[in-house]
Amino acid sequence: MPITEDRFGRVFGDAKTNAAGAADEVSGAARDVYEQARDSASEAANAAAQATQDTASSFEHAVRDTIENQPYRAVAIALGIGWLIGRMRRPI
Repeated sequence: MPITEDRFGRVFGDAKTNAAGAADEVSGAARDVYEQARDSASEAANAAAQATQDTASSFEHAVRDTIENQPYRAVAIALGIGWLIGRMRRPI
């Protein structure tokens, strides 16, 4: 059966249409994966920010509690930290 120009054009057009459809499907799938990854990253960032806020609040509460209930210990700790920082900045 000879291939006529009309039949060749029809076959080529079908292949082109199929390729365009496949490209659209791949593009849609890539868009979905991107959106899921973006949402997951956003949720992880929000969870990390909340955990950081909770930790900072907990640390502040612990420091405030120590200073109010054990002021001498708090002063001793502050002096010790100051001494260590001072020793690190000058040679032995």
